[in-house]
Amino acid sequence: MSSKLSNLSKADVLHQFHPYTDARLHEEVGPLVITRGEGVYVFDELGRRYLEAMSGLWSVGLGFSNERLIRAAEAQLRTLPFYHLFSHKSHVSSIQLAEKLIELAPVPMSKVFFTNSGSEANDTIVKLIWYRSNAAGKPAKKKIISRAGGYHGVTVVSASLTGLQGIHRGFDLPLPGFLHVSYPHLYRFGLPGETEEAYADRLAAELEDLIQKEGPETIAAFYGEPLMGAGGVIVPPRTYWEKIQKVCQRHDILIVADEIICGFGRTGNMFGCETFDIKPDIMVVSKQLSSSYQPIAAVLINDRVFQPIAEQSHDFGGFGHGLTGGGHPVACAVSLENIRVIEDENLVEHARHMGHRLHTALTSMTDHPLIGEVRGCGLVAGVELVIDKAEKTALPEKGKLGREFITRAHSNGIIFRGIYDTIAICPPLISTSSEIDELIEKFGRTLDDVSRALG
Repeated sequence: MSSKLSNLSKADVLHQFHPYTDARLHEEVGPLVITRGEGVYVFDELGRRYLEAMSGLWSVGLGFSNERLIRAAEAQLRTLPFYHLFSHKSHVSSIQLAEKLIELAPVPMSKVFFTNSGSEANDTIVKLIWYRSNAAGKPAKKKIISRAGGYHGVTVVSASLTGLQGIHRGFDLPLPGFLHVSYPHLYRFGLPGETEEAYADRLAAELEDLIQKEGPETIAAFYGEPLMGAGGVIVPPRTYWEKIQKVCQRHDILIVADEIICGFGRTGNMFGCETFDIKPDIMVVSKQLSSSYQPIAAVLINDRVFQPIAEQSHDFGGFGHGLTGGGHPVACAVSLENIRVIEDENLVEHARHMGHRLHTALTSMTDHPLIGEVRGCGLVAGVELVIDKAEKTALPEKGKLGREFITRAHSNGIIFRGIYDTIAICPPLISTSSEIDELIEKFGRTLDDVSRALG
């Protein structure tokens, strides 16, 4: 363990079990302890400043220490610090937030159900889908199709939706009834000379084939992020969503849009569904809903989904699902104020402009020997690192090149996220031109540091 670690850090090593962390390695290296945040920057226990180029976990859209969000939380704590939504109860902030989300939704939605996290929300959606199929007299229509590389959470059900082996290994996942189609990444999986449109055709045909193999009467929903986040910042090929939706419509399969990363301006529109022309039956939002100042997520369902569920809940005398903290008044109040700030400061359009600046600069660096592909849209990007551009290969150990980059980035005062050998970039929506330029300068400096280290 490093002698530079404080007593706080040593206690952390002894007593905390960290998510997405090599527990044995953590005992040796300890954590980077962040003690405060200000705007787009965070500071560690030694006072070192880092540009937070991942918005924490894709989520702190308004940056750190936003006074309007702090005041909203304080005011709600002083008025009604907690109440629940069970058994015909409610409170003002949850009512107002649900109304606002219905107003903002890119397609007509009917109802909003609140949870504490995106994983819980996706777990809830699967239960809603199963409940609806039973209510509609279609008990066999329960299977759900998502994508390899998709990320939808880590509860037992949401991890089964997720298409990443790293969260399946050792957990006996995915559960039966969760099916996965191909990762929609042309750079990695397109055939030689294949266009985006032809690749989209092939992926739509694959979905059709799987539905026919399993039986259309058994498939309840298709699940996807408008733009994949944790799977490597994957932008779908042109016409992909149009063709996928046509397949689902033919077979009465619900479309679920996971907007947890894409929502509230990240892709240059309020929702990723607008960016990629998706018309979902169900949406889930979280992360930038409150800029992660409070834990909250929301499930939006249309009337087609709601009506059978409502009827069955009436027959049963109640809907047997809910969470103590779902729709927490403080989380709802902060989320409402967060949305007001996004609207008042025109941050969706700002993200579109800053995103153009970010992507123009990253694209100009593609001749660098370590860059295989630059991808993304709005204020989210992925840069895939390679050693051999022609073969699209990195170091023999998958992820080692990405880890080397992240370590050196910390030394340069910036925090990115390594998704194996892809460097994810997701700066706060409030980022200024000069802060985007600083991000680019430090990204380039880190690339050169890694090149020199590789010899």
